[in-house]
Amino acid sequence: MAKKMNPRFKECRRLGLNVCGHPKAMNRTAKGMGRGDKKLSNYGMQLLEKQRLRAYYGVMEKQFVKYIQEAKKSENQTGYALIRILESRLDNLVYRLGFASSIRQARQMVVHGHILVNGKKIDIPSYRISVGDVISLREKSRDIELFRNNFLSSISNKYPYLKKDRNSFSGQLLRMPEREEVPIEIEDQLVVEFYSRLA
Repeated sequence: MAKKMNPRFKECRRLGLNVCGHPKAMNRTAKGMGRGDKKLSNYGMQLLEKQRLRAYYGVMEKQFVKYIQEAKKSENQTGYALIRILESRLDNLVYRLGFASSIRQARQMVVHGHILVNGKKIDIPSYRISVGDVISLREKSRDIELFRNNFLSSISNKYPYLKKDRNSFSGQLLRMPEREEVPIEIEDQLVVEFYSRLA
């Protein structure tokens, strides 16, 4: 399974946006870094937004292109449909529910078999969660202090499209999110335009 192994903080500074969610990721941003003083062409802006969106979700290019193609077939606007697809990935929802402190940690938890979906072990990070599915921490894994602390210390109702149950160490996708509910600073239309150029 291909995975991104590049340094997180360095990538955040290169993209000019905290795409890994760590509070210290942008602390070392120096003058001239983060593209803040560099005017980009339309193509450059589209490329940058595409790289940012991929980095947010930790998705490789080949998989990302498949998501773009799927989003184009949706009844919704392509950019909005793409965000919904990315948000419904298992590794992302493990992160959103607070089991993990980052997408990378969430992916590792899934791959190592710590996560159940509707009571069954799923070890595929890109597994698509459907509305109503219940994601839970395997019972043996609840003894791992890191996972317990992550889940219990995270905010319960941070995302209105998710329901979190602290007692059962589980969460549920109540509905697909609205675009404004997804906490990412991305102009998804620019991402769509980038791939339209290549079509």
